[in-house]
Amino acid sequence: MAAGGLRAPVPGRCGYFVERKKRFCRMIPAQGRRFCGEHGHQEEENDRKRIPCPLDPKHTVYEDQLQKHLKKCNSREKPKPAYFVQDINAGLKDATEILDEQQLPISSLSKEELEDLIKKLKKASNGIKPILKDQMLSHQALQEALNDPKNGESAFKHLKQQASILGNMEKLHLLGPGRCFIEFGAGRGKLSHWVDIALQDAENVHFLLVERATTRFKVDGKHRKRDYIFERLQVDIQHLCLNKVPILEKEKLPVVGIGKHLCGAATDLALRCLVESYSTQYDERNEEPSPKRFKSDKTDIAFNNSADERSGKNVSENWKPVTGIVIALCCHHRCQWKHYVGQEFFRTVGLGPVEFNYFQRMTSWATCGMRETITEASTIDAKSKDQSNDIEEHDQVHNRIECSSDSLQGLLTVEERKQIGRLCKLLIDQGRIKYLQQRGYNAALQYYTDSSVSLENVLLTAVPSQSSVPQPTA
Repeated sequence: MAAGGLRAPVPGRCGYFVERKKRFCRMIPAQGRRFCGEHGHQEEENDRKRIPCPLDPKHTVYEDQLQKHLKKCNSREKPKPAYFVQDINAGLKDATEILDEQQLPISSLSKEELEDLIKKLKKASNGIKPILKDQMLSHQALQEALNDPKNGESAFKHLKQQASILGNMEKLHLLGPGRCFIEFGAGRGKLSHWVDIALQDAENVHFLLVERATTRFKVDGKHRKRDYIFERLQVDIQHLCLNKVPILEKEKLPVVGIGKHLCGAATDLALRCLVESYSTQYDERNEEPSPKRFKSDKTDIAFNNSADERSGKNVSENWKPVTGIVIALCCHHRCQWKHYVGQEFFRTVGLGPVEFNYFQRMTSWATCGMRETITEASTIDAKSKDQSNDIEEHDQVHNRIECSSDSLQGLLTVEERKQIGRLCKLLIDQGRIKYLQQRGYNAALQYYTDSSVSLENVLLTAVPSQSSVPQPTA
């Protein structure tokens, strides 16, 4: 048999040619067989019938062994962990929610309708500063890696972003002992890895990495022999109940929520998980006041629980279990009204789900004019296998976004689309800021890296407002 230029399969391997991959199957067949179990139906002498698995039609199974297979299939529904609570962070269902199939494309809008939509956007954005403050910082924990010539361009860009996130965390006094860092949308866990490097001498520090997907090339293995928790929670943020995570139930540590490029609705789910679901239930389950925290000096606030317990003093009722939030925002076009935490803000400025769904898609205009640059960079990065492992999903999203530039030709220039796209992103983020402020946090948006490093270069930070931080008594 010859196919795709190959004369025959590798000796000892399956003889089935996979057309989609343009090569022979590499599975090992049973002794005396030409094909593996998956392609066993190709055997002329084999009268056993194979059928698609009802749990996952991507693979097949012998019909007479179906019941046995269903009990061990990797696609079977697995027992839910204790911290899984259905839709706990999804938010209240809105009766005015617009279904995906009901959404009209922007290209279907008339010139008058589009102009009216842009007027609403500008009116709602009135009073919001269009230019954010630059907070492009770095951290000494990453200096060696940043200066390593072995790191390619893609790896260097990720390191710069991670260094700036750590720099901003340090500026907010969030890097310290006696707390639990929760990385949302953790992926390989690189951000938690660098936070751990920065806190090597700190005591009573734990890490929870939240990621719904199975991830390859994780850094978890580097932290298995340490005397602290470096645990991965494979669950959708929408269903994560932090109060039922064993380490948080046991130690009641202050929590710092972090994330690097937390896409779209995941940011809203994470915010609600931290400041609504977790904080509210934390207060309800603790009848006795928590230990008081003291200011160690003018620039830092100590959260080391062991020291606080020894002090024997109580905290005010406004103490918050979430001591900080640092999230690099990303992919506003993936936001969803049903999960959005800024619904109340949108309504106060005269907007609703209809406008939100248009603005959410128009956010892609902020980057659509730069697609050629991204494509060129991706081509360069793809030349190195090691570098390509560092390319995250959000880096490639912009190449697939329909920016509607062709359908809007003549109505708006490229520069006008960019400005409107940025304004849409800013308005959506402003709703998140208002949400946090209403719940007792000082929240802010800032540029944490240059647009040449990442087009998604806005960092959301939040710490409890001063009224929520207890002051030391004389």
